Amino acid sequence: MTGSGVFRLATAVAALCVSSLVMAQDRPWPHAPIHGGADVAGTSLSIDELYQPKSLIGTSPEGYSWSRDGSTVLFLWNDEGASFRDVWSYSPRTGKKVRLTFLGRDSKPEAEQKGIAQAVALGNGRVAFTMGGALHIVSADGAITKVETDKQAIRKLIVSPDGRRLAFIAGNTADSRNRVTLGGVLWVRDVAATADKAATRVAGNDDPKIYIDDYHWSADGKAIAFQQSDDSAMPERDIYYYAKGGLQNNRVIRAFPGEETSKASVGLVDLASGKTQMFERPDPKHHIWGFGLSSDGKRMFVSGSDMQAKEHTIYVYDVASGARETFYQLREPKHLRPDWQVAWAPGDDGLIILTDRDGWLHLYHQRAAGEKPRQITSGEWEIAEFDVDQARGQIYFIANKSYLSDRQIYRVPVAGGAVQQVSGQAAGTHEPVYSPDFRHIADWYSNDATPAELYLIDTAKPAKVAQVTKSPQPGFYKQTWANIGYVEFPSHVDGMNLVARLSLPANYDPARKYPVIVGSVYSDAVRNQWGGRRAHPTWGLDQYFVAQGYIVLNVNVRGSWGQGREHNQTQLHSYGETDINDLESGVRFLVEKGYADPRRVGLWGSSYGGLMTIMSLSKKPGVYAAGIAGAPATNVWHAYPAQMWIMGPHEGPDMPARYEAQSALYQAKGIEDPLMIIHGTRDPVVLYSDTIALAEGMIDREQMFELVTLPGGNHAWASDNLRQARFAFKKMAEFFDRNVKNRK
Repeated sequence: MTGSGVFRLATAVAALCVSSLVMAQDRPWPHAPIHGGADVAGTSLSIDELYQPKSLIGTSPEGYSWSRDGSTVLFLWNDEGASFRDVWSYSPRTGKKVRLTFLGRDSKPEAEQKGIAQAVALGNGRVAFTMGGALHIVSADGAITKVETDKQAIRKLIVSPDGRRLAFIAGNTADSRNRVTLGGVLWVRDVAATADKAATRVAGNDDPKIYIDDYHWSADGKAIAFQQSDDSAMPERDIYYYAKGGLQNNRVIRAFPGEETSKASVGLVDLASGKTQMFERPDPKHHIWGFGLSSDGKRMFVSGSDMQAKEHTIYVYDVASGARETFYQLREPKHLRPDWQVAWAPGDDGLIILTDRDGWLHLYHQRAAGEKPRQITSGEWEIAEFDVDQARGQIYFIANKSYLSDRQIYRVPVAGGAVQQVSGQAAGTHEPVYSPDFRHIADWYSNDATPAELYLIDTAKPAKVAQVTKSPQPGFYKQTWANIGYVEFPSHVDGMNLVARLSLPANYDPARKYPVIVGSVYSDAVRNQWGGRRAHPTWGLDQYFVAQGYIVLNVNVRGSWGQGREHNQTQLHSYGETDINDLESGVRFLVEKGYADPRRVGLWGSSYGGLMTIMSLSKKPGVYAAGIAGAPATNVWHAYPAQMWIMGPHEGPDMPARYEAQSALYQAKGIEDPLMIIHGTRDPVVLYSDTIALAEGMIDREQMFELVTLPGGNHAWASDNLRQARFAFKKMAEFFDRNVKNRK
């Protein structure tokens, strides 16, 4: 990354936007805008048109799964832009894609059915898939048979390495109110079995609070390693709400800081004997971040940490005796991101460890317990995840080596050496799934100008890339979309270099000062992919705002991935403090460089972003003309205990002051500017009752605010259904137009 004040551009018009900014020739603005003329501000589409059952941007291909021999990749897709995904296949050898199921053919798009959730190849042209929690098998001639009909909530299908068995998790129990649990029992069925032959239970029981939530096959297919969670001691909570004409109850198992939490353990089941062996840890309440059986089946590693993610520990067990040794351990008192990953090195020669022990997330090789790890990669960039090509002694990984907003594919020898980029030079985000022999990569790729598509990469010839899908509908190419790029600037508090994603109208005029929307604010919010944050369906809302004459800004706030430990650790015990200072630094930068009208700046975010919104309005009156808080996390006393890695433990001499300082509920007295709150009533993550507590306090203080209640709405309120999303987004647009854009 270069110094502060860098604006990354591609078009000659955009290069003149702000003459005081430095042109970065080595990292251009990621795309030239698609538009019909300089007088066009952006898409002319309404929110209704942007969010319709047949999406203009298409349906992204998901659920990539390779056949055992690497000859075929399966994926889930809808080529007409509807939400119902069917199973498709693609052959790297022939270059042909084939639709294998047609179940979405009779589905009405307005029903918003998701369709098939997962598919795996069984061999001989047969495919197993799940839909609506049920398991189906489609034969080579296209006939579909429903199997395991006595089981529900079937998921996580994995075929054994030898191709003989199919494992899956199912929730086949119900509580006293006849509600199916998602808790899990691990089952295995023979791939060649007929429909009337049921699977065999290999791990788990009927207690819905004790369940299998992850598993891996052994290399020889004779055993399965699994992770089991036990929620028996956790409290249950009734979330009452009115919807559909009556009182409803969303009863959940949910702990608050200081209460009993889940216990996690790892086990190994031998399929021939049915014998199960559990590998105990000193404290079962500590997190498990990964586990894996060695290729020879003789050792098991378990990677975990304490509740506050300050001490990373890797235990290695001798499978025969159950003896445990501490293979690796590192304690960092200010650590707050559990981004670790561990895998066996080729030939079971120790472990490959992804850790930020040098201040940046990089790869290390440790061969024996207690040995100092040998660093494989280094530099002021970070690795997000990796996979080991055991046969060739190489590690493939995803990193932002090219630029913070990118996620490119690289590889490096386990022995160390030059890092090679595999995904080409185009900026953007890659999410790869490797074939078993690592000869091909099924690559989910997107950038700021391009909705996600499936590409195939030949790892022997990385430049040889085939585009498999074309998802956007024809109307997509007729629209003018926002011009998106990246800016860098120093924090106005401590000088730390900050990076932000900036969306400009296609006809940006440097002589004008624009209204600005900061958001949606969140951590890890700066990503070069369509819509920025894949997890939230706000791509169309952002495009709508830009078309209406706003600039949209997203800042990589402290606590985010990608800029190293020094950047993220300043967020420790600092919800609603360091992060909102970073947001203000972004506003100051836009004002200083001439982009923004300082009187017309709004911000919004949901969940943690809602916390930042309310804290910003309270602590920084006048910086923002208005703010919108969706499902706001106003009270960290009601956060998940796992979030203590940022907010700190629930006890100590600085309590309760530390939690109150990070809770918008206790900090809202300073709010003077317009605030809108949007919240769904059945939200189990951030309780609607906390929003009501905030509302009661503001009413007592006679502080004005607007509350938009979504009856039965969940935490991800913008993802529940299109009608609700359109309603909420229209409310937001009207609120910002009234209080920001048209502010007098």
